[in-house]
Amino acid sequence: MRTPVTVFKKEVLDNFRDRRTLISALLMGPLFGPLLFAFVINLSIERSLSDVDKTLDLPVIGSENASNLMRYLQSRNIDVVAGPSDREAALDAVRTGTHDVVVIVPAEYGQQLADGIPARVELISDQANAQAGRKARRVRDALRGYSRQIAALRLSARGVSPSVMRPLNIDDVDLSTPSGRSAILLGMMSYFFIFALLMGGMYLAIDTTAGERERGSLEPLLALPVTRDQLILGKIAATCVFMALSLALSLGSFFFALKFIPLQQLGMTPNFGPDVLLATFLILSPFILLGAAVMTLVASFTKSYKEAQTWLSIVLLAPTLPILIVSILTLRPRLEFMFVPSLSQHLLLVDMVKNEPLNALHVGISVTSTLAIGAVLTWLCARLYRREGLLG
Repeated sequence: MRTPVTVFKKEVLDNFRDRRTLISALLMGPLFGPLLFAFVINLSIERSLSDVDKTLDLPVIGSENASNLMRYLQSRNIDVVAGPSDREAALDAVRTGTHDVVVIVPAEYGQQLADGIPARVELISDQANAQAGRKARRVRDALRGYSRQIAALRLSARGVSPSVMRPLNIDDVDLSTPSGRSAILLGMMSYFFIFALLMGGMYLAIDTTAGERERGSLEPLLALPVTRDQLILGKIAATCVFMALSLALSLGSFFFALKFIPLQQLGMTPNFGPDVLLATFLILSPFILLGAAVMTLVASFTKSYKEAQTWLSIVLLAPTLPILIVSILTLRPRLEFMFVPSLSQHLLLVDMVKNEPLNALHVGISVTSTLAIGAVLTWLCARLYRREGLLG
């Protein structure tokens, strides 16, 4: 084992000397993801909370036709302001972004209301505009609330209980926990972890194969009294070390970033303490060998450093595709999913964030299958490293 260890030390030291690559692999990947995640979540929470409490200025055309409705809107923290001159001007104002929402109350509104027929009110907005959509929903909810109040008053005036309009009394029983609700936002953390893990070893995997071939240092290295199996094992082991460092930095960054995200204001409590941090590292560790072997295998087929970068950029996306698909479909852990690397780790991580007990069989299958695939790919790398075409 001395020879692979010597190769391992040499590759690790060489990579540490390349400061620019080291910063890109161990800082950009592990730190950029958590910082971006924290910024986006903070911004979303701040905007959603401020939209509820903030007074909304609502341009209204024909406000004099519905004085009671205007007072009701003001009670809902919606200030009525003068709107455009006419309907065409209102359409242009919303279309150009001058106003997000405009309400039009026709002159016949009062007569329709007095006659007991549905009174027409126009709500003009651009649903393709996210901000306008939020304001439109808030105004629409207020208008519907006013409509329900008028309906209840009409029934009461006729001696009919308003409860006849509510044949079902639905009691919502929410079984979710604060930790379970936090998984809605934090379930994508595994995407960042796996991406950072692969980024940590990508440059070393390229440099030790395509990079050495391009520099012409691979041929003298192969001429040494060292078997190619020992060389490739040392190189893959060095890649694994930097992938583990990148994963540890990414986990630590998320741990501290979550302290600055006000999830409690949304009724969420993330279960991501030091024990979960350690468990996440251990569950994702088997993927390190698989990722290092895959990247080394792909890089060994390329003829230049640039070509290897192109192919490995595609390889970075492959493990994240199952995570995206399962997140969209919201599938729960199943036995057959545990045989799929990256997917099994994602599902186990989501269960930990939800503070749900892990299935020991699922953990065992995930670890065993991922390590087995990684070992097979490492063996394949060693086999392919013996071919004469390796030197180009």
